[in-house]
Amino acid sequence: MANPALKAAFAAKQFVVAPGIFDMISAKVADGLGFECLYVTGFGTVASHLGVADAGIATYSDMVSRVGQMARGVATPVIADADTGYGGLLNVRHTVMGYEAAGVSGIQLEDQEMPKKCGHTPGRRVIPAEEMALKIQVAVEARQDPNFLIVARTDARTTLGLEEAIRRGKLYAEAGADIIFIESPESEAEMRAIGQAIDKPLLANMVEGGRTPILPAAKLAELGYAMAIYPAIGFLAAAAALEKAYAHLKAAGDSNAIGESYGFKRMTELMGFPEVWEFEKRWARE
Repeated sequence: MANPALKAAFAAKQFVVAPGIFDMISAKVADGLGFECLYVTGFGTVASHLGVADAGIATYSDMVSRVGQMARGVATPVIADADTGYGGLLNVRHTVMGYEAAGVSGIQLEDQEMPKKCGHTPGRRVIPAEEMALKIQVAVEARQDPNFLIVARTDARTTLGLEEAIRRGKLYAEAGADIIFIESPESEAEMRAIGQAIDKPLLANMVEGGRTPILPAAKLAELGYAMAIYPAIGFLAAAAALEKAYAHLKAAGDSNAIGESYGFKRMTELMGFPEVWEFEKRWARE
C-alpha cells in the first residue's frame, strides 16, 4: 500500500525534498535522515544493477524487483522512476499495478519515445502529447490506492521548446496526473513561467551538472514548485568516494589513511546485525 504521508504533505503545501536512492545502502542511509520522500533514480539503479547507460536497456522486470526491494526496506515513502511505462497502454497498466504492489507510493512516467534516454542528455524525442495523456489516464485507472501518486514527466522542453512543454504539462494534469514534471528547463525564468502556468504540484529535477539551475528549496517553493528530487547526488558522491579509496589502495598498498569513512561498526548497525546477534543469542544451543 502507498504511504498516505506523502499525499498529505502535498495537500498541506509542504515542500518535499527527495534524495535519489539507487541501492539498499543508499536507501537505508537516506531513510534514517528524516526526508519526506525518497526517489528511486532510473540512472543510478540501472548503473548499479546493470552497469550500463540509462538508455532504455533496462526492462520492467529488471526494475520492479529492485524498486520493490528498496521500497520494502525503508519506512519513508518512495517515488520510483518507471521510464515510459515500458511500452504501450497495456504495458503502462501492468507497470503501475506492479510498482504499486511492490510498495512504492508513486510512479514517474515520461513521454519519450522508446527507447528512452536519460533526462538532461541530448537526443531525446517525445511521443504525441495526446498519446501520453492516454497513458496517464490508464495509469490513474490502474492504481488501486488513491494515495498512490502519478508523476507525469515531459521531455519536450529540449527539442520542442518551453511553450510546448507547458502545454503538455497542462494536458497531463487534465488527464489526472497528481504531480507534473517539466524536465530540464534551462533558467530560473523558465522555471518561474512553469510555476505560473500549471496549477498542480510541480516537481523540479536538480541534477548536478545538468541543464537546470540548482536552486535552494525555498527558492523553488517561491517559483511555484512543490517538490525537488536530487537523483544523482547519492551515486555521484559514492563514485567519488570509491575512486578515492581504491586509488589510495592501489598507490599505497593498504587501506590506512584513506580519510573519513562510514565506519564498519555503523555499517553493521545499518544492515541490522545487532538484531541478528540478539536472535542468535536467544536461540543459541548450549
